[in-house]
Amino acid sequence: MKKFLTVLAASLAICGLFFSCGNKGNASSVKVGVSMPTKDLQRWNQDGSNMKAQLEKAGYKVDLQFAANDIPTQISQIENMITSGCKVLVIASIDGTALSNVLEQAGKKNVQVIAYDRLIMNSKAVSYYATFDNYKVGTIQGDYLVEKLNLKNRSAKDPVYMEFFTGDPGDNNINFFFGGAMDVLKPYLDSGVIVCPSGQTAKAQAATLNWSTEEAQKRMENLITSNKYGPKGSKLDAVYCSNDSTANGVTNALLAAGYTADNFPIITGQDCDIIAVKNMLKGTQAMSIFKDTRTLASKVVEMVDAIMKGSNPPVNDTKTYDNGTGVIPSFLCEPVYGSVDNYKELLIDSGYYTEDQLK
Repeated sequence: MKKFLTVLAASLAICGLFFSCGNKGNASSVKVGVSMPTKDLQRWNQDGSNMKAQLEKAGYKVDLQFAANDIPTQISQIENMITSGCKVLVIASIDGTALSNVLEQAGKKNVQVIAYDRLIMNSKAVSYYATFDNYKVGTIQGDYLVEKLNLKNRSAKDPVYMEFFTGDPGDNNINFFFGGAMDVLKPYLDSGVIVCPSGQTAKAQAATLNWSTEEAQKRMENLITSNKYGPKGSKLDAVYCSNDSTANGVTNALLAAGYTADNFPIITGQDCDIIAVKNMLKGTQAMSIFKDTRTLASKVVEMVDAIMKGSNPPVNDTKTYDNGTGVIPSFLCEPVYGSVDNYKELLIDSGYYTEDQLK
């Protein structure tokens, strides 16, 4: 009988650790660390607040930190999360290659790590990855340009003129955003249907440090000067931009060069930031990929729940995302694009924004 009671006690202890008995109330004793890269971009504020709200609603304690786009700050914040007893870390990295050392500490303490939206590279501590289908983000942007510029019905005798902007070289996602778009657009570049006057079509040439609006604006200003772009100057039909922050910088430069809604080049984007939607309504940005952070946050909560209950978190991709230590099981949410034609249904009717926010 004594042996039976000992075994029973041990079983109950294990059940309590992993919440496998299904007692949701036990979540209140579990602390989850959420590390976001910066408050400077609207999307990370939304991601962070959505994550915190949904995790707290599920009963978890949440330590949400923003790292001001400073790698040492993010490392220090993650160290503090580990030492303060967080059982799960949800990390949107500033630089996906810079966290392997600090995450060794997480691994030694059996802290589970979910890479959020940006894959963390070269770390065995990463258990799961939650993101949108980032390759599809790029292909949607590329397909949009093919359609709006009528590329399938053009020839090298009637080319379009285009420049290219992507994000921070330390963000693994640009390999998918830019890669997906270029897989669609490169055949047109090769055939001369798309002409890039600057010749800057390589990822390294198109990269924008920290996804900075200011850096994108500076580079676009330089391209305008060196290629003599303008409403009465050299022709510019489109600028591929991987996200709204770079798109906003490009837009600012083009407006300063004299472009108006009537002759504005087609500008792509991603995130449906408020300023981007306003620009779409003004006619100075054509589209933006919508990634509903509420959907991604809810999926991460499901992952955390599953981890703490000792069950398998939901994943739908086990082949694509290799972080250098192996393929990381991932859940990919579906992106869609917004424009003036569907923004109301997509963003307002869904409750993502109010009408007043877009005025």
